[in-house]
Amino acid sequence: MMRSVIAALGMMALLLTNAPLAAQGITGDVVKIGIMNDQNGPYADNCGLGSVAAAKLAIADSGGMVAGKKIELVIADDQNKPDVGVAIAMRWLDNEGVDAIVGCSASSIALAVQEITKNRRKPYMLAGTAGSFFTNDKCSPMTTQWVVDTYAQPKATVKALLAQGVNSWFFLTVDYAFGKAWQSDATKFIEAGGGKVVGSVLHPLNASDLSSFLLTAQASGAKAIALANSGSDFANSIKQAQEFGLTKSQLLVPLGLMISQTHGIGLKDLQNVRLTTPFYWDMTPESRAFAKRFADATNGQLLNEGKSATYSAISHYLKAVAAAGSDDGDAVMRQMKNTPVNDFEMKNVSIRADGQVMRPLYVARIKTPAESKYTYDYYEITGTIAPEDAWRPASESACDLLKSQ
Repeated sequence: MMRSVIAALGMMALLLTNAPLAAQGITGDVVKIGIMNDQNGPYADNCGLGSVAAAKLAIADSGGMVAGKKIELVIADDQNKPDVGVAIAMRWLDNEGVDAIVGCSASSIALAVQEITKNRRKPYMLAGTAGSFFTNDKCSPMTTQWVVDTYAQPKATVKALLAQGVNSWFFLTVDYAFGKAWQSDATKFIEAGGGKVVGSVLHPLNASDLSSFLLTAQASGAKAIALANSGSDFANSIKQAQEFGLTKSQLLVPLGLMISQTHGIGLKDLQNVRLTTPFYWDMTPESRAFAKRFADATNGQLLNEGKSATYSAISHYLKAVAAAGSDDGDAVMRQMKNTPVNDFEMKNVSIRADGQVMRPLYVARIKTPAESKYTYDYYEITGTIAPEDAWRPASESACDLLKSQ
């Protein structure tokens, strides 16, 4: 008798352990998604309110419902401040029932928010944050990386320029985790390819006057000045470098460039610059059709990499919720990683255990003003980089999630 009772209790414990993942359902009868990014500062053009519009299109395409429950979107401006981002994430997850966060924040903010989502077991989808550590030594089972990182994007750029004899480099780097990671990763590729880094300077985030930094770069005599920054910092770097005449004798190399920045700076200053990108709106009939939908929803706004990734991340998340029949974070993350991503920009793309969305990258040349024939006709796609050649190999990763496979 006692053995039967113990056996029954053991079976009940096993059922109770497994039950929540299979039958928890939708908590609070709503799936709530938070969009957190810079909406008024130096990175506002990267994602900002355009990402909100992309999120709304993803929700509309799901029918506005998932697993029979309504979908709600909440929005916050992190103001490029880690304490603000942390406060928002804790309020959303602890008090307001947010089930997942899509971030396009500075890496310093995203690292802090990631720790919160990891502890609360809530999905965190990076749609513009580029630090490579998110899928390396700082990886989390709840985080996915949807765009590019500071490993993959400079890898192709550096290799191509070294092959052309550009073997001496100077870094102009924004002074926080993102810029430093970008410089560190690019330096490894430069030195591995036989090149040399002759110097570097750090500049503050959102710096309006970069003249002293650029003059130091110019005096270095480096063949390439690598710009490890983004947003308005990148735009200021390009424009002020042109004013000082750096481009007459040195090559400006963007390690990360969104097409919205190309639009803001203009083809005159950026013509013939080479870059790698995960997405270009004008590649396929499907991407062009979605870009038109997005423009119609945003008063003609250009669809860039971060905004398209926001759509993809939310669309894939909602499909996973529907398939799991639950908004439980662990169940949804398993479903997301077990299901290929398929939408207007990606076809049969897997998500690796470390959270890396294994999408291909594209090599592009920025057109001259004379070559551009219509609105936002900015890039010539000159090649494709397979995922296995773009992203950090699993064998080089410090992520325990890959080692446990």
